[in-house]
Amino acid sequence: MTTPARPPVPPFTRRSATEKVRLAEDGWNSRDPEKVALAYSEDSRWRNRAEFVTGREAIVAFLSRKWARELDYRLIKELWAHGDHRIAVRFAYEWHDDSGQWYRSYGNENWEFDDDRLMRARHACINDLPIRESARLYRWPLGRRPDDHPGLTDLGL
Repeated sequence: MTTPARPPVPPFTRRSATEKVRLAEDGWNSRDPEKVALAYSEDSRWRNRAEFVTGREAIVAFLSRKWARELDYRLIKELWAHGDHRIAVRFAYEWHDDSGQWYRSYGNENWEFDDDRLMRARHACINDLPIRESARLYRWPLGRRPDDHPGLTDLGL
């Protein structure tokens, strides 16, 4: 079964790449592994920190583990650069563990899209910074970031 293309699709302009990044942010903020996995090709390959993941089933399992550990997850992504079939993103997200310790995780992702216009490769580098609860910057209700909430650049991140 072929998954339909998820607009916007390559080749990317600055505008369509920016839209694609925001749609990815919205998907990840849903914390719905099945929904998020549909943006990736059946054989998508990921490098996430030191973990290598291949295929949608593995992506669903990875995201399920991630969001079971990273509680109250809120993410902001920002376009860094783009080409015809590639997008580079910088991001930061806040979360806490089951002991109540908060973190801000910073990183970069490189995305590559296939001929069916699904993401076939995702390479992510991420660093975690422990923060106090009072240092949190992302305080919107769980789910999609409100349109009027500042992005990374506006927050000085």
